[in-house]
Amino acid sequence: MPESNITSGAPSLSHRSSVRQGGVFEVIFLLSILLPLPACSHRDRIVVGCKNFTEQIVLGELIAQQIENQTHLPVERRFYLGGTYIAHQGILAGRIDIYPEYTGTALTAVLKQPASSNPVAVYDRVKSEYERRFHLTLGPTLGFNDTFAIEIRGEDARRLHLQTLSQAAQYAPQWRAGFGYEFMERPDGYKGLVATYGLRFAAPPRIMDLGLLTRALKEHQVDLIAGNMTDGLIPALDLFVLADDKHYFPPYQAVPVIREQTLAEHPEIRAALNELGDKISDQEMRHLNYEVDGQKRDVKEVVRDFLRSKGLN
Repeated sequence: MPESNITSGAPSLSHRSSVRQGGVFEVIFLLSILLPLPACSHRDRIVVGCKNFTEQIVLGELIAQQIENQTHLPVERRFYLGGTYIAHQGILAGRIDIYPEYTGTALTAVLKQPASSNPVAVYDRVKSEYERRFHLTLGPTLGFNDTFAIEIRGEDARRLHLQTLSQAAQYAPQWRAGFGYEFMERPDGYKGLVATYGLRFAAPPRIMDLGLLTRALKEHQVDLIAGNMTDGLIPALDLFVLADDKHYFPPYQAVPVIREQTLAEHPEIRAALNELGDKISDQEMRHLNYEVDGQKRDVKEVVRDFLRSKGLN
């Protein structure tokens, strides 16, 4: 997914939580990854990281449990790392070995390359460039595409008979928008979206913690937000996703990003992660997110049940 947020237990960017991007925890982590690495590495264990939102926590836990179950290597979890930049710098510095990413995010936000609508081409380009530039590689796609979801309230969509972003553009001057910081800054985010659809809003967009966006929309604090397609709260809160009818957003297939050195030292990890290939549909990911966000279930239990259902536990 592009960007998003856990409301169960720990703080969380579809968590939905209270950890702010750019907050103190991210500053501390950023400082830690910029410090020199100690002489000894963590070769005795695999460190799995993830960004700080529900879906990433679910995917991080999924990767961690799969490695534990299939290889018996000890796994350390370093979750809630903030946004894309923090997670990417963490794996470059060797502080983490693996984290879940999205192909469209890697292409546009990390590699700074133009978007493409071809999922296979995007995957291949990201994999090739990550290997050439960063000594990182990609695992298999996990099966779902968590593209950005431009959401309005379901009641508004029904009242105005709206289906697409193009149709909504005429009403945008009467609306207040709310977006996460990363969406405002990234090349596949706000600036390109408003230019593509000619969007103008009643006021400058409110920049909010991603964990607050869906509630702010539901409670009429804002009228349009950028969330994630697999957010489990979309149906639960009667929100409506406007179709990206001009195909502005690239594909955002979820993939594990892995240090090549880690695979060289522990080649059994590749086989374990390959078993996760195409195992999660869009609907299943939405359900997993809702189990955590909506039902307030423990992430480890949700992941354990899912792996069992797929015969991987």
